[in-house]
Amino acid sequence: MISKKIICLFILFSSLYSVAQDAVSSESTKQKFTISGIISDTNSNETLIGVNVLIPESKTGVITNEYGFYSITLPKGVYKIEITSLGFQTIEETVDLNKNIKKNFKLSGSENVLQEVIINSNDSKTENRKPEMSVNKLSVSTIKKMPVVLGEVDIIKSILLLPGVTNAGEAASGFNVRGGGADQNLILMDEASIFNSSHVFGFFSIFNPDAIKDLKLYKGGIPARYGGRASSVLDIYQKDGNSNGFHMNGGIGLITSRLLAEGPIVKDKGSFLIAGRASYAHLFLKLSKDQKDNAAYFYDLNAKLSYKLDQNNSLYMSGYFGRDVFVLNKSFTNIYGNTTFNTRWNHLFSDKLFSNLSLIYSDYYYGLDLDFVGFEWGSGIKNYNIKYDFKSYLSDKLKLNYGVNGIYYEFNPGTIKPSQPDSGINYDQLERKYAFEPAIYINAEQKISDRIDINYGLRYSLFYNVGASTVNLYANDNPVVFNSQFQIYEKGVPIGTKYYSKNEVIKSFDYLEPRLSVNYQLNENQSFQASYNRMVQYLQLISNTSSPTPLDVWTPSGTYIKPQIADQVAVGYFRKFKEGAYSAEVSTYYKEVQNRLDYIDGANLIANDAIEQVLLNGHLRSYGLEFMFKKNEGNLTGWIAYTLSKSEQQTPGRTPQETGINDGQWYNTVYDKVNNLAVTGSYYLNPKWTFGANFIYQTGQPTTYPNGQYEYLGIKIPIYGLRNENRLPSFNHLDISATLTPKPNYNKNWRGEWVFSIYNVYNRKNAASVSFRENQDTGANEAVKTSIFGIVPAVSYNFKF
Repeated sequence: MISKKIICLFILFSSLYSVAQDAVSSESTKQKFTISGIISDTNSNETLIGVNVLIPESKTGVITNEYGFYSITLPKGVYKIEITSLGFQTIEETVDLNKNIKKNFKLSGSENVLQEVIINSNDSKTENRKPEMSVNKLSVSTIKKMPVVLGEVDIIKSILLLPGVTNAGEAASGFNVRGGGADQNLILMDEASIFNSSHVFGFFSIFNPDAIKDLKLYKGGIPARYGGRASSVLDIYQKDGNSNGFHMNGGIGLITSRLLAEGPIVKDKGSFLIAGRASYAHLFLKLSKDQKDNAAYFYDLNAKLSYKLDQNNSLYMSGYFGRDVFVLNKSFTNIYGNTTFNTRWNHLFSDKLFSNLSLIYSDYYYGLDLDFVGFEWGSGIKNYNIKYDFKSYLSDKLKLNYGVNGIYYEFNPGTIKPSQPDSGINYDQLERKYAFEPAIYINAEQKISDRIDINYGLRYSLFYNVGASTVNLYANDNPVVFNSQFQIYEKGVPIGTKYYSKNEVIKSFDYLEPRLSVNYQLNENQSFQASYNRMVQYLQLISNTSSPTPLDVWTPSGTYIKPQIADQVAVGYFRKFKEGAYSAEVSTYYKEVQNRLDYIDGANLIANDAIEQVLLNGHLRSYGLEFMFKKNEGNLTGWIAYTLSKSEQQTPGRTPQETGINDGQWYNTVYDKVNNLAVTGSYYLNPKWTFGANFIYQTGQPTTYPNGQYEYLGIKIPIYGLRNENRLPSFNHLDISATLTPKPNYNKNWRGEWVFSIYNVYNRKNAASVSFRENQDTGANEAVKTSIFGIVPAVSYNFKF
C-alpha cells in the first residue's frame, strides 16, 4: 500500500517536472531574465509578506513569500513594475530587463494619509487573480481598531467577524471553521504548533498583537505544505524586529498591560524583538480580606532574533512562553500554558530557488496542585519538528513548492504525585504515548492562460503510534460493547494486554492528500473559483465540552482510534466594483469528515487510562453558503459577512443490532450555527478621532434539554431527549469604540492614543449555558440561564516611541 502511494507521488513529481520542462522549452527561443529580491518596510527593515509584484504589460505577477522574497522571470524587455501591499504606498518603477537583476524594494507606510486602511484597495487589484480560495488575511492595525471586551485586542476574536467562523459564545476558547471542531484547526505561530490559543479559559487569546506581523486563515483550498488538521489553518508570523533603530511600544489597560522593545543587533543586518504582556486584576483582590488568598492572572513573552548572514543566507530564532495561573485559598493552584522555540535558516540557492530549514519545539502543559487533598496533577503534549521547504520560481507561469517534515510527539495524559509527605497519595502515571508523523509534499502554482490559474498539489503523510506503551486487548477488538437489553453502550472489559518496547510500531497509517484550487477570470473585475482538499488529522482532542478547556487531553490515532479524514469542495464568485472601492464574494462548500469521535453517555474523560472504552467513531458533515461585502476605500471602511450553514454528526451502530447514538440518525454538532451575521466598520473622522463598531448575531448553540422527569426515592430525576435537539437562545451583541490621538504628529518621537470602548452596548444577557433545577415550591424542573457579560466599558492607552 505504501509503495503504491510512493509511486503516485513519484508520478506527480515526474509530471510536474515534465510540465516545467515543456514550459521552459516552449519559450526557449525567447531570451528570458529574472528579477528577484527582498521587499521590506522603509522604517524598520521588516520583511513584508504577501506583497504584490505586478507586471501590467504581461498581465502577470507574483507575491512575496513568508520572508519577503520574490522572483519573476520574463522575456527580455522594458517593464513597469508595480509594488502594492496592504497599508503601504504603491511603488511604480520601470526596469530594463536585459540581464538577471537582484533588486530590493522598501515600502513606506500609508499611515500619513489615513493612519491605516481596514482593507486596502491595492490588495484587491490581484485578489481575483489568485487561485487561493476561502483564504482571509487581516492586518494587525485593522484588528486593533475593532472594539473588544475589556479593551484587550484579540486576534482570535477578530477572525470571528469573517464568514464561516464562529465559536461557542462569550469567553469561549478556540474557534470553529465551516462546521468543524476547534481541535480541527491547525494554529501556527512562526511555524510552531499552538495547542491552546486562549488565556483565562477563553477571555483572551495568547497572541500579543504588538508582536504579530502577519496572519492568514485558510478555510479551504489549503496548500499541500499544510497538514495534520481536518478543518482549517491559522498561520501567524511574528515581527522580525527593527534593524534601523531602537523603538518601544505598548499599552496600558484596565485588565492588562503590554510592552515591546525592538532594535538592531547590527544595523541593517540583525535585529532583536522582545515583547511581554501581563494581567494584574488579581492585585485588586489582595485589597479584600475575603479574596486576598485568591488570584487569577496570565502573562506571556515573545522573543525573536534575526540576522542576515549575507545576501543568500539569513538566520531566525524565535520563541514564546505563556502561563495562566489560578489560585483559590492557597489550597487549589492551576497553571497551564504554551512554550515554543524555533530556529530557521533561509538559503537562496539561486535567484529562482529559495529554501527554508526549520527546527521547532512546542510544548503545552497543564498542572493542578490540590493542596487540600495532597496531590499534584500534570498533563500535556510536546512535539519536535524538523522541516525543509523549497520554492522554485521556474517561470512567470509556473512555481513549485515542495518539502519534507517529520514530527515526533510525546503525550502525557496525566501524572499524579503527592504534594505532601503524609498525604497518603501514591505516585501514579497514566500510560504515556508516543508518535511520529513524517510527510512529503509538492505543490504547483500554474498560469494556464490569461484567464485560468490553478494551484494543485499532493501531500503524502504517514503516522506511527510507537512504544514504549501497553495496549489493552478486547474481545473482537471492541473496547465499547452494546447492551442490547437496555439499548446503551458500555465499557468493554480487557481480556489482556500487550507491551510494545520503545519505538516499536503499535499502529501505522498513511494517506495521500490531494489539493486543488482553480481560478477563472472573466475580466479584470470578476472571477470564479473552485477548490478541493483532503486533510488527514492523526491527533484527537479528548473533550466533550462545546469549546476546548485547558484540561482537555490530546491523544494519537492508534489501535482503536482512527485518523479523521476530511474532504471538502467549494465554489465561489468574486467581483470588484468601482475600481476596487467595493468588492463582494460568495462561496458555497460541502465537507465530510470520517472517523469523527463521539462519546458514550456518561463518559468519564478525566484521568481515564483506557479512554478507548468510551469512544465511538462517527461521521461529520457540514455545508453552507458564505457571503462577504467589503467597502475598501474612503473614510468609512469595513465589511458585512453572513453565513448560512449546517453541521451534523452521525454515529450509527456498528452492527444491525446496535442503535447507535441518537438512534443512528444525524444530529446537530455543538458548533452548529445556522445563521451567522457579522458587521464591522471603521470611520476616520479626522487625524484625532477614529470610530469603530462590531455587530454579531449567531443562532443559539445546540444543547440537550430534559423533556420529562420521574421520581425515585423522593428525588425528581430529569429525562433527557435526543442529543443536541434543543438550542440556547440566539447570541448577539453590539460593540463600539473611539480612538483619540491627542497630538497626531507622525514625526514626533512619542506617539500616543486613547482607546475608549463599550462591549455589548445594549446589555444583552447572552446565555453561556442553561441548567435545570427543581423548583422548591412547585417541585417541577425549571431552567436557569447563566450569562457572563453584560455591558462592559473599557479604556486603554497605547504608545510608541
